[in-house]
Amino acid sequence: MEEFACVILAGGQARRMGGGDKTLLPLAGRPLLSHIVTRLSPQVEALALNAHGDPKRFSAWTLPVIADPFPGEGPLSGVLAALRWAKAPVLTVPGDTPFLPYDLAERLGADFDPDEVDVVMAARGGVLQPVIALWSPLIIGALEHTLASTGERRVEAFVRARKWAVATFDDGPDPFFNINTPADLEAAERRLTSR
Repeated sequence: MEEFACVILAGGQARRMGGGDKTLLPLAGRPLLSHIVTRLSPQVEALALNAHGDPKRFSAWTLPVIADPFPGEGPLSGVLAALRWAKAPVLTVPGDTPFLPYDLAERLGADFDPDEVDVVMAARGGVLQPVIALWSPLIIGALEHTLASTGERRVEAFVRARKWAVATFDDGPDPFFNINTPADLEAAERRLTSR
């Protein structure tokens, strides 16, 4: 199986959490980012973080920190940053999902051919997870055009206009639970401490 690079998309403003970096919030005694890095590091060849501002705040992880080429335009701009950085197929995940599967890269990449499929998205219970996806570098031009010219910023809308496939993750507890609110953070804490 081919190994892929991965970029954690953490460029959001976390308004529902009161602002700041969600990835640095404490979860079960460690920053949220540490949980994500622990799960992804064994799965990928290289790992980077897409975030804005001073990269020194992430120095504890020794990850490359890459900025959006279209600041303020949402995760689609982060995907473009990831593809430009990797210069190869790249896995993207959001920076607020601490329970990602330990076989995420393997399952997304199982039938991935960047010449045949532009994007392989994760899904659970019929719900697509367009930011948790494996992307072909062949779509960089289309992505640049979309962000610069069309006004479209929704990841799923962009994907649906391409050649896409789905890898389903319906087994076990929800691996794509994401932390958007203080209540979500408490729920994630309970899930981790109840194990």
